[in-house]
Amino acid sequence: MRSFVPNEGYSKVSGIPVLQGRRTVLVNGGGGFLGSHLCERLLQRGHSVTCLDNFSTGRRANVAHLASNTRFRIVEHDVRQPFDIEASLIFNFASPASPPDYQRDPVGTLLTNVLGAVNTLDCARKTGAIVVQSSTSEVYGDPIHSPQHESYCGNVNPIGPRGCYDEGKRSAETLFFDYHRTYGVDIKVGRIFNTYGPRMRLDDGRVVSNFIVQALRNADLTIYGDGQQTRSFCYVDDLIEGFLRFSAAGSACNGPINLGNPAEMTVRRLAEIIRDLTNSRSRIVHLPAVTDDPRQRRPDISRAMAELGWQPRIGLEAGLARTVDYFDGLLAGTEKAEVV
Repeated sequence: MRSFVPNEGYSKVSGIPVLQGRRTVLVNGGGGFLGSHLCERLLQRGHSVTCLDNFSTGRRANVAHLASNTRFRIVEHDVRQPFDIEASLIFNFASPASPPDYQRDPVGTLLTNVLGAVNTLDCARKTGAIVVQSSTSEVYGDPIHSPQHESYCGNVNPIGPRGCYDEGKRSAETLFFDYHRTYGVDIKVGRIFNTYGPRMRLDDGRVVSNFIVQALRNADLTIYGDGQQTRSFCYVDDLIEGFLRFSAAGSACNGPINLGNPAEMTVRRLAEIIRDLTNSRSRIVHLPAVTDDPRQRRPDISRAMAELGWQPRIGLEAGLARTVDYFDGLLAGTEKAEVV
């Protein structure tokens, strides 16, 4: 039976789940933006971590600082192919996540989510591991209800250009719950809303990284559409804390659970904030809207608050300031390398 103690930096809430003892953890997609932060936090808490990644969108640089840790190893592998790795806890974070990445190879994206889920679940079934799926707010599509509660079935276009990712994640959720009902696999499904922070790529293609890189270069901040579409932005440290608590919760707590920041704002307002934070001379310009771009994104996190004692703690401006510093350093290094 797990014991529960509050985590450092969070207010004391009774029943907060925390992983006890030293575990052997497999992180699929561990070289990616989110996966690398997860690997780091797990190591900090004393666990042994295997990072499984084919580095198609992840980067070895994201985990290079972990290489000297004897409890960390990298396995270069594509989750679309079966694997058999001993672990007591598995996080499946393997998938392209930004629209440019998943639309570059839509068939590969769909198969990564579907075959990746099957192979991950088969591994968990063999080893008896708890398996945590990183799902997405994209399962809600272009929602007609806001905020989005986990019971909302969504409004997804299965044949649109975003369908490879949206339906891939929806199919993965189906597989997770069917493996749970059919084979008794101990599963957990967390739905991630817009997340940002250090280790996003310069060419990531998502709105926060796009605006920051453009602002630091004093280039035009490009908004697709009228800019009145809304998003809710969660800093990466908060999101990882949510997944760690979720992974340690009892088997009855299997989700789906929304993990995101319910503070909603327009894309236009985000552009203005980033321009001010960077003291940029950038103009804000509008380009044609993107097909199937959701008009609203706002999570209902009441379930996460009740079952995990979790809610975001890092405000937008504080999180953006850290992210701006990261990209500023990244750009300085890139420009220096180009000069050399």
